[in-house]
Amino acid sequence: MSAEGLPPPAAPRGRPGRLPVPVRTKTGVALLHDEASGNTYAVRLKLAKEHRTVTLRRQTVGGLGLSIKGGAEYRVPVVISKIFKDHAADQTGMLFIGDAILQVNGINVDNAAHEEVVHLLRNAGDEVTVTVEHLREAPSFLRLPLGSPGPPSAHSSQASSPLFDSGLHLNGSSSHTAPSSPPSPVDNEPKYEKRWLDAWSVPLSMARISRYRAGAEKLRSDTFEVLALDGMSTGLLQFPSTQEHADWLGAVAANIHDLMLQTVEMTNKCCSPCDQVMHMGWVSESLGDAGCSQTVRPRFLALKGPSLYVFSTPPVSTLDWVRAEKTYNLCEVLFKVDKPQLPDACCSRTNLGFQGLDFGGQGPHRFSVMVGHGGSHSFSVELGSELAEWEASFQRATFTEVQRMRSRTYVCSWRGRTLCLTVDFTLGFTCFDSKTKNVLWRFKFSQLKGSSDDGKSRIRLLFQNLDTKQIEMKELEFQDLTAVLHCVHSFMAAKVASVDATFMDSQSVTRKFMYSS
Repeated sequence: MSAEGLPPPAAPRGRPGRLPVPVRTKTGVALLHDEASGNTYAVRLKLAKEHRTVTLRRQTVGGLGLSIKGGAEYRVPVVISKIFKDHAADQTGMLFIGDAILQVNGINVDNAAHEEVVHLLRNAGDEVTVTVEHLREAPSFLRLPLGSPGPPSAHSSQASSPLFDSGLHLNGSSSHTAPSSPPSPVDNEPKYEKRWLDAWSVPLSMARISRYRAGAEKLRSDTFEVLALDGMSTGLLQFPSTQEHADWLGAVAANIHDLMLQTVEMTNKCCSPCDQVMHMGWVSESLGDAGCSQTVRPRFLALKGPSLYVFSTPPVSTLDWVRAEKTYNLCEVLFKVDKPQLPDACCSRTNLGFQGLDFGGQGPHRFSVMVGHGGSHSFSVELGSELAEWEASFQRATFTEVQRMRSRTYVCSWRGRTLCLTVDFTLGFTCFDSKTKNVLWRFKFSQLKGSSDDGKSRIRLLFQNLDTKQIEMKELEFQDLTAVLHCVHSFMAAKVASVDATFMDSQSVTRKFMYSS
């Protein structure tokens, strides 16, 4: 995502580069608002792909309409060095000087020599598909004057130097001299060059979107900013209509999501099978009591292996996982959607794995994570698609962890006697003496008919005896009753999900809302 136009007075944003966006492209106009000065600037936004695949149709006169430099033998990529006006490359509107050629008709040329790429382009047929990536470092050798001596080479003098242009603009023929430009009424007219003109850019990998005013829970209307992991920011982008705001919000979020999937995939290559990342991303956490003045701070959540991690900044290396602010066992937390927010669910889902379900309106969309000792976190996300994915990911991660560890045991007591309660995925509930290990009672999950607790430490479980059909009451006391209740909920839900494939969908609050609407 890049912005063009009058740069804001705060120069720190002016860094060259483009967003690595793998999926969608989008252009539009927005207002860049400087809260400090109160000034507003018109900017053109461009959401662009990191890798672009472009199809060229070779022309009888002009060929592909481009020239290239570089090659693996000189440890530089093969890069488009010239684009000739109104010819094939220019007509695509998607190729630029400084684009490195990665593939030709599906053939990888990342490490190809200069002449190999020339040969492929020349013999690729009338329709040539190239995959390119724009390189900001390329101009250092693109600007060398034509005719400059190239690096030492074992090639013969007839081979084209990678520091000279290999002209593919005339029927695909290659030369090691300066190529002829398309006919011009003025002999010394400068060659046409089509270059990126970004004023500044913000990388989207692990970036976050915010509509909140700094430190407050107050939302900005039709405005958001994108903040990169390295501190870069788009500034406050204001859109002329609610629809344009929603479109841009959804497009940027979709690209951040796809890049996050790539990050998850790379992270999981370094993790054991039982410690894989299920999902991670940015959320906003509300601090303060409901009904009182609240503040909002960004938090990065990750569902990894047996745990929920809460970070202030994302983990970018293996060692970073030990610096989480909070870590909770997934089986002892409870995910809860804030239902009153659902009618305001936002934006259509794209590439998030929830095709066919649409949300309308604007967020934020809130959910709570209930933890041990009665604690909780109140989080929110910008899009309804994000809320749906967090809900499904929590379910998936929790059920996976339950099936992996199979059982969990808690120390408890009753009438001064120290006991243990084991919650087992196969056997259900087992209570035994902590010293003698003698089993006092055992019931299957299906035999649990009800429960109640005092909100502090004591729980009352009602089981049905399979022989007598009578209800038996069992009372126990725990140090952390909340964690035990959440664990029982996790095990019982995972048990049902293991025999009913539709259970997860039936328990989704966001899906229930969607289908009822």
